[in-house]
Amino acid sequence: MSTGSPPDQAQAGSGQPAWFAEAVRIVIAPLVLLSSGFFTADFLLSGVYTWPRTSRIVGLTITLVVLSYEFVYKEQRARHAGLRGDRPLSALLFSCVIPYTIGALALVALSRLAP
Repeated sequence: MSTGSPPDQAQAGSGQPAWFAEAVRIVIAPLVLLSSGFFTADFLLSGVYTWPRTSRIVGLTITLVVLSYEFVYKEQRARHAGLRGDRPLSALLFSCVIPYTIGALALVALSRLAP
């Protein structure tokens, strides 16, 4: 029996359980974006811009944009449609932008340590 409360509607409307969306937002997306920021910074700082490496980074970037939009931003917007505020944007910031930046800065810090 459905009570019609917002969590029931969000779970029924999206076709996937609410725990999966939260697992993506809290665990999977930050880990993927952290490592991707590291690899993108490696590409940019290496100075080796061959076509195979460039195409991998372009493919990675497209994949990250789709992951961030579809599984973080769009999911938060759907789950909190009735609420006012910037919940989807803050979820995008904390789950995607900050981990990506930390990954890139980690490589920069490691490159400063190398002789």
